[in-house]
Amino acid sequence: MANKGKLSLNYLQLQAAGVKPYKDDWSRKRNPRKRGTRMNYENDDSLFERSLSKNDINAIRRSQVPQVIDTLWHLQSRDMLPAIWFIFSRKGCDAAVQYLEDCKLLDECETSEVELALKRFRIQYPDAVRESAVRGLLQGVAAHHAGCLPLWKAFIEELFQRGLVKVVFATETLAAGINMPARTSVISSLSKRSDSGRIQLSSNELLQMAGRAGRRGIDESGHVVLIQTPNEGAEECCKVLFAGLEPLVSQFTASYGMVLNLLAGVKAIHRSNESDDMRTSSGRTLEEARKLVEQSFGNYVSSNVMLAAKEEIKKIEREIELLMSEITDEAIDRKSRKALSQRQYKEIAELQEDLRAEKRVRTELRKQMEAKRISALKPLLEEPENGHLPFLCLQYRDSEGVQHSIPAVFLGKVDSLNASKLKNMISSVDSFALNSADAEPSVTDSELNENLGPSYHVALGSDNSWYLFTEKWIKTVYVTGFPNIPLVQGDARPREIMSTLLDKEDMKWDKLAHSEHGGLWFMEGSLETWSWSLNVPVLSSFTENDELLLKSQAYRDAIEQYKDQRNKVARLKKKISRTEGYREYSKILDTVKFTEEKIKHLKTRSKRLINRIEQIEPSGWKEFMQVSNVIHETRALDINTHLIFPLGETAAAIRGENELWLAMVLRNKILLELKPAQLAAVCASLVSEGIKLRPWKNNSYIYEPSATVLNFIRLLDEQRGALLAIQEKHGVTISCCLDSQFCGMVEAWASGLTWREIMMDCAMDDGDLARLLRRTIDLLAQIPKLPDIDPLLQRNAKAASDVMDRPPISELVG
Repeated sequence: MANKGKLSLNYLQLQAAGVKPYKDDWSRKRNPRKRGTRMNYENDDSLFERSLSKNDINAIRRSQVPQVIDTLWHLQSRDMLPAIWFIFSRKGCDAAVQYLEDCKLLDECETSEVELALKRFRIQYPDAVRESAVRGLLQGVAAHHAGCLPLWKAFIEELFQRGLVKVVFATETLAAGINMPARTSVISSLSKRSDSGRIQLSSNELLQMAGRAGRRGIDESGHVVLIQTPNEGAEECCKVLFAGLEPLVSQFTASYGMVLNLLAGVKAIHRSNESDDMRTSSGRTLEEARKLVEQSFGNYVSSNVMLAAKEEIKKIEREIELLMSEITDEAIDRKSRKALSQRQYKEIAELQEDLRAEKRVRTELRKQMEAKRISALKPLLEEPENGHLPFLCLQYRDSEGVQHSIPAVFLGKVDSLNASKLKNMISSVDSFALNSADAEPSVTDSELNENLGPSYHVALGSDNSWYLFTEKWIKTVYVTGFPNIPLVQGDARPREIMSTLLDKEDMKWDKLAHSEHGGLWFMEGSLETWSWSLNVPVLSSFTENDELLLKSQAYRDAIEQYKDQRNKVARLKKKISRTEGYREYSKILDTVKFTEEKIKHLKTRSKRLINRIEQIEPSGWKEFMQVSNVIHETRALDINTHLIFPLGETAAAIRGENELWLAMVLRNKILLELKPAQLAAVCASLVSEGIKLRPWKNNSYIYEPSATVLNFIRLLDEQRGALLAIQEKHGVTISCCLDSQFCGMVEAWASGLTWREIMMDCAMDDGDLARLLRRTIDLLAQIPKLPDIDPLLQRNAKAASDVMDRPPISELVG
């Protein structure tokens, strides 16, 4: 890997110098005078020592990015077609097809076959033809992504399998589950866009796409082409390829329907048309349900991986224990006696004893300095008397040892704030407890007395985050701050305003760092605190003269004493390095350092394995019980007696993302006032998750829903908020979809508009609208079969489903 990376870097450096890194015999024969010049470049080591900046490398790479058409002709000349070309956006796939509309990949016979197949498809499914893709299809190229109608995608797949489409531009969804093997897979990039920005492909994703190359029984081997991009080259490709496969992680999640069907027993309301068996059925006990959940495939895979990881951890722990025994003082002493003469050993041993003594003094002075720092901080953190909230600097190191400094405005000691939620949390949650007994004592009791014990304080950082901390994490306090006076006469003071805003938060604190003197926690602020955080100055605007902490003479004296002792230790180390036997002794120390580094790497690996175990540890039963608690609190099912109520009966019979939420909506009597088309629009609001407008569609629109539908959705929003609160209370994260954005499109289709009328200048892709309509029809079709649903609602649902289930939606495949 290292050699490959170096070669790639050398290649870029030669490119920057305008030199070809390969031999060109033809040009040599034409102009032999250039030989000396080329040899000078090849022998010039300084060229390789000249480092290139990241911008330089990206500029060179940008000039080397091949055009789509050039890559395509290379594939064709090497007989590497048909190919699936993966591009990670719908827009990119469609643009690539349009770019190649003038590239003829089919012969006359193949073109005739495509024209005939297209003619038949147009006759059978006139609304499903993707007119913008016809020209490219006749040349042998096509796009395949979720924005296409399923009927059109099936047509493309059929032509590809017949060899009438040579290149399919597809998103990564084509890499799994569809029978479209090709001779070559082309991957346009090693990264893709996500909601959080660009992310790199995992090795699993890359190999999944690469696996489409090679047709069984046709090709002896498949080909995979990775395209160079401005930000990705050979090094990035090798990193992904050799990163190793990611472990299988269980995707098992407990749903409301599953829990209800496993636990449901006797029904709370008996109906005359039910048999005696249905009335007396008893659900499974929690123990029986647990056994079923733990027999899932995800739990089986996780348990096997966990066993292997735990064995590896034990092996690492044994190795660490053995290595630790090699670097104890006794072990080093034995090695020193063996390697040095008696005189050399005695000289170094005496100096080492002196060094240990001086280090102990240094440690005590560091503790004294910390005690003096906290003593100097205490009065600075009291209730401000000079009418301002001081700025301060918080400092900590993360788990990787990187130091972070955070400018913030100090709000005050927690006990002094009007923030009841925060006070209750600190007093009731064990992880916030401050145990001064655990704190490491200093030289004298007077320097860490009760008055110097740690206490929690609050500040608002410049990054619009709240920080909860003890004195341990304050690097310094500055002389300047927010004026703590009302902006307008009669208004509250800034400290009171920010205290109120703090108490509005959900108190979801995350720990940044911990020590024996208390932790450092943070919580994201809100839009209301954002304007306050903008007024916190950057640290570079402060000087040492602004630091109040340094005005304490006792603290400054403690710093000087610590520095003097630190210099004394350094001088003693230097004296040891000048002794006669130090050369041999240094070899022993180097071995100790190497062993310590090895122990560090083993501990890092052990930590990674522990984290991996936590990620894949079967959590199915925990989720099952969380969902059960929500079901119990909403009175859908009594998990103690297994008595199922009407809400639970309806939810148990529904198929959907959040069966409990769907059941709550469908049992709402207001639905009876809606007409079939309006009912369809409301149902669409429940199943539109993941459907989006396409931002590149200019001058386009979507139909707006009727006022009746919008009013009903507003009423549902209150019910949704109540369910979300119960879910959050029990740690359940199942989404409760309610989105009115696309209701008008469904209402228009259910009212009888044609597909062409709806899609004319539409801001949605064909495939997205078709998927939304299909989901809505599927939900409507379930309503007549659900228990304890009003007959009028069942009739309206059937009527809406019948109207909507017409071409091209009724003929959807895949």
